[in-house]
Amino acid sequence: MGGTMTAEALPEASQLRRETSKWPVPPEDGYTVDDFFTLDDLPPHTELIDGSLVFVSPQRDFHTLVMDLLVNGLRQHVPEHLRVRREMAVVLGRRNAPEPDVVVVKAEAITGRRQTRHEAADVLLAVEVVSPESEDRDRDRDRDTKPHKYAAAGIEHFWLVEMTGEEDRPMVITYELDPVNKTYVSTGVHHDRLKLSSPYDIDIDLTAIDEL
Repeated sequence: MGGTMTAEALPEASQLRRETSKWPVPPEDGYTVDDFFTLDDLPPHTELIDGSLVFVSPQRDFHTLVMDLLVNGLRQHVPEHLRVRREMAVVLGRRNAPEPDVVVVKAEAITGRRQTRHEAADVLLAVEVVSPESEDRDRDRDRDTKPHKYAAAGIEHFWLVEMTGEEDRPMVITYELDPVNKTYVSTGVHHDRLKLSSPYDIDIDLTAIDEL
């Protein structure tokens, strides 16, 4: 006598991913900024880009040294109404919270030692440091995706820093915002010395990285 074979219903694929994935699986329409800042145990420097979590590759020594060099240089002559911070999330909209390597923000935007983010309207300068050995996706994000989003959010100044030359020193490409088109326009390429008058008077010896 033949029998009827039955099977228990299988869980949906999305449920399986949620149960087996090491990292959080985003909702169908992606995470919001509010979701992002309530997630626990994310790896350091995780970013929110277009509703998706972006995990950053391990940093190179060049990356860390350049951040130190720029932060120290920017703080030397920073006006009283501004502050310099590193590796802080910047909220650009409902589904975007990237983490620039360095930012210059309004002093009034600093709310306390437990602060985790800044609003785009409070940021005057965002800096991204690109290491040549970084994954292609990291380089593309720093050179293309994030600058476009910074410009669209109205951040007035953007610097892109890359390693060049036989001595592996930083090259800084500076940009200013075209407020009409909401795009960045290059204002210079700096190799040994970064001397600017905007967003304030800045003079940084880029060769000093050799002494760090």
